[in-house]
Amino acid sequence: MTTGSVTGKLFVDPVKEMGRAVLFLFTALSRMRFGKTQFLETMRQVYFMGVRSLVIIMISGFFVGLVLTLQLYDTLSRFGATEALGTALALSLFRELGPVLTVILFAGRAGTSVTAEIGLMKATEQLDALDLMAIDPMERIVQPRLLAGILAVPALVLVFNVMALLGGVVFSVFMMGIDGPSFWGNIQATVALGRDFMGGMFKAAVFGFLASWLAVYFGWSSKPTGEGVALATTQTVITTAIAVLLTDFILSAFML
Repeated sequence: MTTGSVTGKLFVDPVKEMGRAVLFLFTALSRMRFGKTQFLETMRQVYFMGVRSLVIIMISGFFVGLVLTLQLYDTLSRFGATEALGTALALSLFRELGPVLTVILFAGRAGTSVTAEIGLMKATEQLDALDLMAIDPMERIVQPRLLAGILAVPALVLVFNVMALLGGVVFSVFMMGIDGPSFWGNIQATVALGRDFMGGMFKAAVFGFLASWLAVYFGWSSKPTGEGVALATTQTVITTAIAVLLTDFILSAFML
């Protein structure tokens, strides 16, 4: 393999793939229709992508809260600042860890399922069958999953944050003996609803859009073979993680 072909693989191919993904998104948005059928299918996808992800989100959130509180307590105690534990935990969760970790878990649980489902539809010619029945696959298949991700991820982030705070309370109040009212009072006094909490919810909506867009795109563009679908699910997780982390940096820079 020549140097030029290696350069093309590393730089040109990702740019071409990004262009195809953007064209796919514009096509999907231009062919959106809103009615009872689309609403019901969107709600079904919210259940599939959101409600059925609750278990892993709740368990992960609780233990992330435990570990994060443990590390913060160890660090703050060296400076005699353990009273700031609640504030540090809440800000870390609301601003960064909640949205980022939730959407990565979402991509691994729901995003891969969506990619595999659409890829198998393509492999078994179900998408072509919808075309033959004069049913737009973009409207029936892509639109509900795209909208469901935008709706589901902010709700999952909220659940993740609540469980992580619960884990923080369990460690700090019940294990380390920190005063509970003081713990919650510091959070209420220092966490800004608009900048910190709502800023995190805005990130969650953006990340949900990214995760659902990439999931449906890689399923739609996958090769109609078992190997092609497997590769598409892998691409969904990797690309979503990279896109979310990059977008998180950009949004954080503007929101500080």
